[in-house]
Amino acid sequence: MQRRVVVTGLGLVTPLGTGTEKTWGGLKAGKSGIGPITKFDASAFKTQIAGEVPDFEVDKWVPAKKIRRLDPFIHFAIAASRMAWESAGLPAVMPQEQAPRAGCILGVGLGGLITLEETIRMTEHKGFDRVSPFFIPKLIGNMAPGEVSMMFNLKGPNTCVCTACAAGTHAVGEAMKNIQRGVAELMVCGGAEVVCTATTLAGFGAARALSTRNDEPTRASRPFDAQRDGFVMSEGSGVLILEELGFAKARGAGILAELIGYGLSADAYHMTAPDPSGEGFARCMQMALDDAGAAPGEVDYINAHGTSTDLNDATETKAIKLVFGEHAYKLAVSSTKSMLGHMLGATGGVEAAASVLTIRDQIMPPTINYENPDPDCDLDYVPNQAREGKIKTVLSNSFGFGGTNASVLFRAYQP
Repeated sequence: MQRRVVVTGLGLVTPLGTGTEKTWGGLKAGKSGIGPITKFDASAFKTQIAGEVPDFEVDKWVPAKKIRRLDPFIHFAIAASRMAWESAGLPAVMPQEQAPRAGCILGVGLGGLITLEETIRMTEHKGFDRVSPFFIPKLIGNMAPGEVSMMFNLKGPNTCVCTACAAGTHAVGEAMKNIQRGVAELMVCGGAEVVCTATTLAGFGAARALSTRNDEPTRASRPFDAQRDGFVMSEGSGVLILEELGFAKARGAGILAELIGYGLSADAYHMTAPDPSGEGFARCMQMALDDAGAAPGEVDYINAHGTSTDLNDATETKAIKLVFGEHAYKLAVSSTKSMLGHMLGATGGVEAAASVLTIRDQIMPPTINYENPDPDCDLDYVPNQAREGKIKTVLSNSFGFGGTNASVLFRAYQP
């Protein structure tokens, strides 16, 4: 029998606040975390809004001597990991005899872009001999799981997934597979991203991917709505603790849900646009179902990638119909990006955590700002208000630039 993998801890840092329950409370209330950009002067840009974390106090999460040695995306990863670790009821650090069987995989899209931009500006004025010895460690994506491993004495698998907007979900899925293969008993997994910078804004803006609804920031992210005009960039981190069932039970851990399936695929179609047939997305979702041995009719709710872009939302809807057939019109679909914006490499971790909370509380978060039906998007998107329901099985999707796709499937835990 395949080793079972369960979720025992969650940690969230998002535009709705620092803390798992703070974010989850905002999602259930249909609250938007999108607002005017405050971290730099965005007045010259067509897009002037983003999802910035409003209340993060770095000194509460990161040792003082390390704060300046680590990029903000690593700060977020540490904070979310500490939340998840503590919520799982784990010891301060893994005991030495268990450490080689515990690991960390985190997804990161762009890594220490803030550090890179600051260093380039500094060298232009002061020269290259002033570059910090911490420049490279602050920049590279794998330093996030590296720091987490040092914090908790995790000596097992340690890696970083860099697959754009699918990175966090790939990290969760790969962590699951490490446990199923017997490589680890416990994995810290998810994603982290802090790239609300002028360069990123300019780049996504040049690609015409961002919403320009600056006068109504809380209404800018509107997945599946006919008047959507692009996604809203945001920042954050979402981390889960996964454990082999026997390991979790032996230490008396509380179990939030079971992770039962993982799918990944490539569109092999275009640099940034999804294959409009939906075939790549569909294969990814079907693979997650097949991995779990689950039938399409068993899925109750999908936490959609739902970016609020014209191509993604229509393609994801088409793909859901390809996989689920008539059941597509019976299950519920919603996008938490309508409230959180798009956290790029972090978003899969955040949305996986939201999927687990959906099962825990039997409440589906809404797709807010859904006001104008689109003929190409005709499913039940849980419009504007959260909904209670009997929710046993949840699918979470993430699709990224380069045509990289990932899906994970959660189920209510049954002994």
